[in-house]
Amino acid sequence: MARVGNTSIPSGARSEFGKTATIIAVGCLIGVLFAGSTIATPLYVIYKQQFGFSQITLTLIYAVYVIGNLTALLVFGRMSDEVGRRRTAVIAVGIAIAGALVFLLAHGVASLYVARVLSGLAIGIGAGTGTAWLAELIAEQDRSRATVIATIANFTGLGLGALIAGVLAEYVALPLQTPFIAYLAVLVVVAALLAFARETVDRPLTAFAQLSIRPRAGVPSSIRPRFVAPAVTGFGAMTLVAFFAALAPSVLANELHVTSHAVAGAIFLELAAAVALVIALTRSLSSRAAMLWSLGLMLPSLALLVTAQFVGSLGVMIASTATCGVAAGLGYRGSLQVVNQIAPDDRRAEVVSAYFICCFLGNALPVIGIGVLSTLTSLTVASLVFAATIAAFAVIALMFGLKYQAGQAVPQDE
Repeated sequence: MARVGNTSIPSGARSEFGKTATIIAVGCLIGVLFAGSTIATPLYVIYKQQFGFSQITLTLIYAVYVIGNLTALLVFGRMSDEVGRRRTAVIAVGIAIAGALVFLLAHGVASLYVARVLSGLAIGIGAGTGTAWLAELIAEQDRSRATVIATIANFTGLGLGALIAGVLAEYVALPLQTPFIAYLAVLVVVAALLAFARETVDRPLTAFAQLSIRPRAGVPSSIRPRFVAPAVTGFGAMTLVAFFAALAPSVLANELHVTSHAVAGAIFLELAAAVALVIALTRSLSSRAAMLWSLGLMLPSLALLVTAQFVGSLGVMIASTATCGVAAGLGYRGSLQVVNQIAPDDRRAEVVSAYFICCFLGNALPVIGIGVLSTLTSLTVASLVFAATIAAFAVIALMFGLKYQAGQAVPQDE
């Protein structure tokens, strides 16, 4: 048996890639899966016109993706530990292919709901598997590098998915089909790479029979006060990302009168690039400092976002996108690391799962609220209420974050 990190793997698998090639393949897996969640971002306006649905329906189509995420997290979160990384990754790619096919053949709103749920399920399963896989492939002293690689792959995929789909929709025939045809081709290539990727969790095929799907998520009472700040920060960071993924194209078209699908894709690429760069360049910044800076930056970020809509300025929108990207990047990286620091070793998976539930809810609930309000009033007013609400959450989280430091001792459970 050979070893990768602390895990044994079969030494006789001569057809497997080396460690570096597998790291690249797993990074591609994460990036491509997340790209699938934003391919529809610049296409929502076209779907809305073609299928004739309301702004509320648009936001629900975006948000239903979280159902797949939560199902993957709560039910299949430990799947790759029990049946192997490579098998689980291939299953995730298969689900992503199914979701892309539903998008490709979509003829109504129901198809879009199904496709988004499948996309969320694929990402929930594949991203967790890929992140654990990278941690095992990279040496113990470089575990932080595994997190950085996974997160950069995540947001690079998010940005490129939106940009490429926007460019194809703007300049190529069949705007609702061509992006998904291209995506399916990329998924097939990734599946082929995974077939030769180096396994780090060797399990027999019979392990599927013992697969546990019991949901696990919770926060011990001893760390709940300190959990508030990172949980709300993660919620807020993902809310910013969700706003740009679901509603930025509508803001551009309706408030700024910019109808180019390529520009809509480029705006989200700017956000994702800002997030990825911030995560890569601030590794020396402590997790708590990153989280607190994020909470502080959310206030001017939201102010710029609302201002861009009130004055109808693309330049201000570009500035707000960059600022929101910095806030989201610092918030996501810092809050996740704080959660890892405060979580007891014997309940780490449960606490991290609870944190990601907060992130997924941030990815869905505020966007639904904006959809409802924009239908009753206007998108600008809805954005103003959204900004005020998230700002209030940020202030509360900032207060908790300053009061309860990550390393502060707290009473134990009774």
